[in-house]
Amino acid sequence: MKYIKVGSASLNQTPLNWNNNKNNIIDTINTAKNNKINILCLPELCISGYGCEDAFLAPGTLNQSLQVLDAIVPHTKDIIVAVGLPLLHQNRIYNTVALLANGKISGFVVKRFLPNDGIHYEKRWFHTFPHDVQTTITIDNQQYPIGDIYFDCGGVRIGFEICEEAWVADRPGIKLAAKGVDIILNPSASHFAFGKHEIRKRFMLEGSRAFSVSYIYANLLGNEAGRAIYDGDAMIASGGQMLASSKRFSFKSYQLIDALIDIDLTSISQARTSDWQPANCIHVPFNYFVNSPQQNSPTYEAWEISPNLKEEEFTRAVTLGLFDYLRKTHSQGFVISLSGGADSSAIACLVRLMVEQGVAELGTKEFGAKIGFAIPAKKTITNILQLILTCVYQATENSSKTTKRAASTLANNLGAKYMELDVDSLVKDYVDKVSYAIKHKLNWQDHDIALQNIQARVRSPSVWLIANLNKALLLATSNRSEVALGYATMDGDTSGGLSPLAGIDKDFLRHWLRWLEQEGPMNLSNIPALALVNQQAPTAELRPPDMQQKDEDDLMPYPLLNMIEKAAIRDRQTPYEIFCLLQIHFDKYEKQQLLTWIERFFTLWSRNQWKRERFAPSFHLDDTNLDPKTWYRFPILSGGYEEELAEMRRRA
Repeated sequence: MKYIKVGSASLNQTPLNWNNNKNNIIDTINTAKNNKINILCLPELCISGYGCEDAFLAPGTLNQSLQVLDAIVPHTKDIIVAVGLPLLHQNRIYNTVALLANGKISGFVVKRFLPNDGIHYEKRWFHTFPHDVQTTITIDNQQYPIGDIYFDCGGVRIGFEICEEAWVADRPGIKLAAKGVDIILNPSASHFAFGKHEIRKRFMLEGSRAFSVSYIYANLLGNEAGRAIYDGDAMIASGGQMLASSKRFSFKSYQLIDALIDIDLTSISQARTSDWQPANCIHVPFNYFVNSPQQNSPTYEAWEISPNLKEEEFTRAVTLGLFDYLRKTHSQGFVISLSGGADSSAIACLVRLMVEQGVAELGTKEFGAKIGFAIPAKKTITNILQLILTCVYQATENSSKTTKRAASTLANNLGAKYMELDVDSLVKDYVDKVSYAIKHKLNWQDHDIALQNIQARVRSPSVWLIANLNKALLLATSNRSEVALGYATMDGDTSGGLSPLAGIDKDFLRHWLRWLEQEGPMNLSNIPALALVNQQAPTAELRPPDMQQKDEDDLMPYPLLNMIEKAAIRDRQTPYEIFCLLQIHFDKYEKQQLLTWIERFFTLWSRNQWKRERFAPSFHLDDTNLDPKTWYRFPILSGGYEEELAEMRRRA
């Protein structure tokens, strides 16, 4: 038996940040060599970054990627490294993986199955490559093999499934197994979504078992390009057994795991002989270190898996997303218009948890260095919050003592800088000026929406001013349920450079806040001050108190709204089909009430697409996203489902 040491790394890369990406790759390779790793798998497109979008079409991006590759190659002496980059060949751009060995380029494997749905649009930039075709590419007067190829490196055969290729029915591993491949490398850029880790683990373990191979999976880490978050899922398996897995949602620049695998060149494929030369196999001289099987490394876990996995994943994903967004935009903190309600309170809590998690993993000094703050080692979490989080409560005559108390108590409990502004005089000034101009006094009976919106909008300039003064990032507070129906004031509560909650529905968010109050994430704080937030029914507090405004009265019950949204947008069901669905799951409501709510959803959805086009970027958290730029496209102008709603009424 022959034991070799293999490694997988997750990297926190940034599109077009050439020095950062190169340094992360070289640092990882050097660490792998120090750990006596023989074969190292790095993520897909990690040289350029996965999220380059249309910059992939720029010649400069392709040329710069090759320059970085050239800088990496000398660091691969005595190690085999798979590294991803975009490559121009015969006037077509390909998503490729370069296999580097002993300080040389051995060849380029081209990704053949390109995802083109949901958040992925690879076919916009890349071309597919024919199956079983091998050709050559000339780079700096040197020819290299390129195409649908695999490698024989010193008697160990290495093949590739690149990200999406492991998710398709006709996955390349089937043919690679028939060719007697020992190891399959999977360089991936697989974005986070709830529960996706378990799916990846299943196809990897099953692949290693069914194909009788060792399987090495590498993924990106962190908020790479703004919307997608990568959990840094790196795994190594052999024969259906997990040998090592990384800590997900790490705040580090890279993570490296390793494992010893047994390469038995006689029992796995007895048909192999010294002169066996199958097509598309590139031979690479390489001498492996022989390691003792007692040196195998342990399996790592991000945290103990709890029954509340979705709550844990939400917390870890959004806090990591906030951390990377903060440092990659070079912002000097966050500002939140803290209303005392669920949404803004949730964001404030997530910033606190971001600091707790980052300091726990990195230490105070490194955490500060990453976000651009010189933080003394003795500073507490509360001290750090004072530096990077400012919460602003802006009252009008319609604001209640309850929300004011909730906002101040929570901010102080979290350790944030807190300030209060009375903006009622500004609201009255606008109302008076417009009333005078139109020669008609504005009133609630005739001008309800306008009078609500001016209160929300008047809060925007002051909180933007505070953010600008702090050189900080203003966080918008809308959630996905509000995004769906346009239940938000454009240039009011939608103001901000990032909308952390626009990818999550209000029903789950309220549940998460109760969980956070009572339990809290593993190894992080619970936040008892949230009791003041959670005891309130959600309200915009824009109408006079005697009108007793409630969000669910304006819209519909949030659990029901969540079901309509998923059925209409994710599952693409008609209004009548949704009516039938609601009759089963919400039979406590009258038929006419259900019809009214369904009509309200489709009408407001169609009317407010222009708002969704203008929302600040949000995090992709699941497969029911509404982001028109990366997930669900819908026309700004449409027929508003008039015929479909009429049909629903007729059939109901």
